Amino acid sequence: MLLTLFIVTGLIAATFLFMQQSTFGSNPTATRLERIKQSPNYRDGVFQNLEKTEVMREDASYMGMMGDFINKDKDNTPPKPLPSTRTDLRALPDSAPTIVWFGHSSYLIKSKGVTILVDPVFSGNASPVSFFGKAFPGSNVYSVEDMPDIDMLVLSHDHYDHLDYLTIKKLIPRVKKFYTALGVGAHLERWGVPADNIVEFDWWESNHVATDIDMTAVPARHFSGRSFARGKTLWSAFVLKLHGYSLYLGGDSGYGTHFKEIGSKYGPFDLAILECGQYGKDWPNIHMFPEEVATAAQELHAKTVLPVHWAKFSLAMHSWTEPIERFTKRASEQNLDVTTPMIGEPLTVGINYPKSTWWRY
Repeated sequence: MLLTLFIVTGLIAATFLFMQQSTFGSNPTATRLERIKQSPNYRDGVFQNLEKTEVMREDASYMGMMGDFINKDKDNTPPKPLPSTRTDLRALPDSAPTIVWFGHSSYLIKSKGVTILVDPVFSGNASPVSFFGKAFPGSNVYSVEDMPDIDMLVLSHDHYDHLDYLTIKKLIPRVKKFYTALGVGAHLERWGVPADNIVEFDWWESNHVATDIDMTAVPARHFSGRSFARGKTLWSAFVLKLHGYSLYLGGDSGYGTHFKEIGSKYGPFDLAILECGQYGKDWPNIHMFPEEVATAAQELHAKTVLPVHWAKFSLAMHSWTEPIERFTKRASEQNLDVTTPMIGEPLTVGINYPKSTWWRY
């Protein structure tokens, strides 16, 4: 009995010490927490979605999920390194917004001398430990060293596949301003970002960034957390009005009524960048299925869609190409315009939209 107690106590202590590492960030405190408490989206000590949202479906079985995990689709990861394009990011044309996607949800936008980086993850894995959530071979071909200086670094929420500690630490000296959802700044400050360089948004809040650049945070249907606690920070998508163009920067989100409301208030969008992948039957409310992505795009009044959140990490059980195949099929049926650049291949909003099926390599 004493030996068992000793072992359990040791495991608890080891877990506690492990969770003190910087990569886990920090929960909001002091002035930041006081602002959060004033948010209409914060109740009972956590942020809430606009509609009832369980992270797991009601009748989900952990044993069943474990079985699904063990028996993932045989094509869950690519059979060989992904193809990609090497682009000089410092020499991108920028008379209209030009975008380069780096796989999953990381991408760079250049427009009239302004450089924007969204949800950068360049460390090679999407987790707090290096042995889990590894990037697919060929997908991690860009690094922090390849990035130009960043005027705006946009972070949708604090999950590891969107907010990467090692990447942020390297980028800090080269970023003018960080834009993110309420509470996420607590992580950034712990990692060395000056408080004055962080702009946090609640849903529907706007910031006039510069001449012809305005950003508004809009709702998403998801959750947050880098440790055992959930909902201490907010999750968000963003509407970006950039030099006469309207872009939807979608973070993670399940399908919901918010897409129609956002489309009504801020649409149409020249380009909507929407998550497409890492969905599953056991978590249907927090990530969209590919057919729902097409519906969301229509409700946003998107002229063109760039599907992201795929082609870098295996965070679900489906085959790595299933999201893009299912989405493009539904988009074709609905006459929805889609652009499908390979990693590193530039697209220019309204001018140049790559459309190859490069994943069938």
